[in-house]
Amino acid sequence: MVTSAHEGLHRIFQERPEILAPVFGVLGVPLSAKATVDAVTTDVTEARPLERRVDTVLRIGPSDGEDFLLAIESQSARVPGKERSWAYYVSYLQAKYELPVLLLVVCQDQATAKWAAGPFECGTSGWTAMRVYPLVAGPDNLPVITDVRTVAKNLPLAVLSALAHARSSDGDAILEAIGTVLQELRQTDPDTAEYFFDFLEVTLGKTPAGKKWKDIMSFVSYFPGRGTVRETAYFEGQAKGKAEGEAKGILLVLEVRGIAVPADVHERITTCADLDRIDTWLERSRTVVRAEDLFADDPDAVPSPHEQD
Repeated sequence: MVTSAHEGLHRIFQERPEILAPVFGVLGVPLSAKATVDAVTTDVTEARPLERRVDTVLRIGPSDGEDFLLAIESQSARVPGKERSWAYYVSYLQAKYELPVLLLVVCQDQATAKWAAGPFECGTSGWTAMRVYPLVAGPDNLPVITDVRTVAKNLPLAVLSALAHARSSDGDAILEAIGTVLQELRQTDPDTAEYFFDFLEVTLGKTPAGKKWKDIMSFVSYFPGRGTVRETAYFEGQAKGKAEGEAKGILLVLEVRGIAVPADVHERITTCADLDRIDTWLERSRTVVRAEDLFADDPDAVPSPHEQD
């Protein structure tokens, strides 16, 4: 089953290919800093009704070597028979594009990573026809990045680190460092900040790490002035909370001063969301003789009983 986390883990390689160089460095595979990266069709179907699709296929063009294909798979658990699909992907892509092929498997737990490393053999009676050695990126070899300066220098790798270590005790510290960096980044590059905010929210989902991420971000208003749903909801929530607090303050001042508050006045105070207006009422609550006097000179004022006659 394709899940949000599954989608996210390979989507980041397609949309943010700059992450490849540091990941390859971790895996001990040299990759030129000037390498070109192009997405290739992920359809490796050869005959119907058999259908096979790789999560991501990238064509890497090093500046100092020959091009090769990188097939990327996301694995959240061990899947029986998956190794046969991987062997098929490698052989098919090599035959179709006539290029060398590497297979990278991204895992989120050590048990899956250990299994995914292989090698996986195809053969019988002591003879081997094919042997597949996947490259594996997971909690065992992806660094734990909790230093804010390091996160700022390599944000995509830090995000991948957060996913790989989401189930470990280091996960919260990684997310906190990323949150700090994104708060700063929103000022200079709001599009990138928004991308990684959404990416982590989707891929972490309803896991404990996902809850932690939402807790971190709940105190941050991203992308000021852009009118996003998240920004609007944030400011509306802030304004509503402040208005409710000041409304209670007005009613408390009137109660302490022994001034009666008619039902219509009470409703007007407690339902008002205009902070400037409610601030004015709070000031007046200290001196008014009647509750209705709060609304003096107000075009929407509640008329007094005398004015209604």
